Amino acid sequence: MKQPLYLDDTEVAVDALLSAIGKRVVVGTPLGIGKPNHFLNALFRRALHDPSLQLKIITALSLEKPSGSSELEKRFIDPFVARVFGEYEDPNYIAARRNNTLPANIEVMEFFMKPGASVNEDYTQQHYVYSNYTSVARDMMLQGLNVIAQEVAVDGAGDALRYSYSGNPEVTLDLLDMAATEGAAPVFVVGCCNHKLPFMENDSVAAAEDFDLILRDPACTHQPFASPNLPVSLQDYAIGLYASAFVKDGGTLQIGIGAHGDAIAQALIVREQHNDAYSQIMTALFPAGVPESAHTGRFLQGLYGCSEMFANGLLKLIQAGIIRRQVYDHAGLQALINQGKLQPLVDPQILAILREDGLIGSRLTERDLAFLKRYGIFKSDTALSALHADAALETQALDLDKEFKGGVWMHGGFFLGPTDFYQALRDLSPIERSKIGMSRISFINALFGHEQLASLQRRDARFINTAMMVSLRGAAASDTLESGRVVSGVGGQYNLIAMAQALPDARSVLMVRACRSQHGRVVSNIVWNYAQATIPAHLRDIVVTEYGAADLRGQTDSECIKRLLAIADSRFQQALLEQAKANGKIARDYVIPEQLCHNTPTALAARLAPWKKDGTLPDLPFGTDFDADELRIMGALKRLQALSQKPLKLLAVLLRQLWLGKKIPDTYLQRMRLDTVQGMKLRVMKALFIAVF
Repeated sequence: MKQPLYLDDTEVAVDALLSAIGKRVVVGTPLGIGKPNHFLNALFRRALHDPSLQLKIITALSLEKPSGSSELEKRFIDPFVARVFGEYEDPNYIAARRNNTLPANIEVMEFFMKPGASVNEDYTQQHYVYSNYTSVARDMMLQGLNVIAQEVAVDGAGDALRYSYSGNPEVTLDLLDMAATEGAAPVFVVGCCNHKLPFMENDSVAAAEDFDLILRDPACTHQPFASPNLPVSLQDYAIGLYASAFVKDGGTLQIGIGAHGDAIAQALIVREQHNDAYSQIMTALFPAGVPESAHTGRFLQGLYGCSEMFANGLLKLIQAGIIRRQVYDHAGLQALINQGKLQPLVDPQILAILREDGLIGSRLTERDLAFLKRYGIFKSDTALSALHADAALETQALDLDKEFKGGVWMHGGFFLGPTDFYQALRDLSPIERSKIGMSRISFINALFGHEQLASLQRRDARFINTAMMVSLRGAAASDTLESGRVVSGVGGQYNLIAMAQALPDARSVLMVRACRSQHGRVVSNIVWNYAQATIPAHLRDIVVTEYGAADLRGQTDSECIKRLLAIADSRFQQALLEQAKANGKIARDYVIPEQLCHNTPTALAARLAPWKKDGTLPDLPFGTDFDADELRIMGALKRLQALSQKPLKLLAVLLRQLWLGKKIPDTYLQRMRLDTVQGMKLRVMKALFIAVF
């Protein structure tokens, strides 16, 4: 059995790594919060000072503390960063590649990027790896990976000390399997202890012998990177509400991070806790009548969560008791539960049912006994010899009226969220923590190798994701611009949508805002055609905008066009229709029905106004790391940023402020360090800030 090297100094750990593998280092490290930035930075610095050291870092979602692009933004963001991010250490390679200062002996490759952050960085664009999430481990190995480095959570002390991959087992577990195959090149595994990471159970638990080196440097401990909740607009609420009506009680749910994920979670909570209000909202959103296929009732069975990203919205659904349908890692047991032959509770009839379906034999074997103990059907001290001596003892061995062991509410590959999300995970009881199964991405995002179990667990699955644009034939662009520049990455979206096509009762729901603001003008996100497609048209399924839902599965091109036009912004409907006609994809005499030609922001706001007003649809359904003053200041800064694109209007606003002398409470000026200013530049800045407040 391998024994790890325990070290308390990061520089010594780098020495040990280089001594073990030499000066060619190809390190694979997880996306998001599992990245051991302190260790990577030490390795990075070593390569900067030693050109003979060849360093390649393969990773994704490199997270950097936010910083302002203007003087006012810096004054706002710096105190917030100090409060929320604390001792978090940015990866040094981010600034180096942005500034084009990476030396020739250092290479950084990413398979997913923070959305929009690297669109204009030539180096990052050139070193992007276009991989489906389930292929990432394979592609890392193809690059000659010889080091795995990851932050790990720690629980207990002394002989009871345990390690966990926390929120990032997703690629690491697959990499470890590949590295353990016969003939694979040796891989050196480094675990960096971060005592502030939530400790997660199940597949995320790591054995000490999984590592070659365990780094216990206190500098590795820091608050996980926070992704603060931002306000949910009415546009996003409408999208989330439409999407929520596709979620079937007793089914499976996958959602992501951000405003869309929060909107869906809040919509499902309203559906469960305020069902009358939910029904009224649905009636307002469907003027022609709520479709019979919509699911609007409460969750009597509950949902099972299966999502590559365990997002804050999913945790809120667990806390609300909506995600509570338990699944088990035994296909036979899961099948009996799905069929209603078993409840996940030990009762006197259970052995007869298990025997009838062949899960155990008429005469119990060691294997049968292990199965019955593992799932808590038999008491843990049951002996096979006693049962063979007296079959009547089987009834006494049953742990009657106890819930089966091993049930999981939620499977996820990685997590990322605001500060209270991490705290809530730390505060889970042992039983609650056992119900969350962080696992490998090849299990979460694929069916291969576990088709039977996955199809049983993931019944009535709804895979709900976000797209940037959708063409009228149903192809979606989610990650790349027409120029080829990558906005984020394909991640697992293709995996999930392909899985929705493979599972017999699953559906994919793609959410897209009907329009967006671009260079000061409004443009449609439903387009005739687009040069990039993350999801090809032959995988088209359900598309949702703030104006409705279009079910495209199994429909002709002409019908798809009609249905997408029906949920497009009305300012663009006619032009889109003419393009479809010009290309012969829809009848020349087709006219968009008049009742579908009122898709405007004003009409949408009127439909949802009552529930916006009474707090059913709050701006921040799950709170935020920003305080009330900061939220008001953010609004002012956004208004000022919009004005900055119109110089003449900006000048007029400044002159009006200088003339009228509008006042605001000193609290806001103090927060922005504008209460006492000197010099013309700061005086103008202060005047503009007050004017837009």
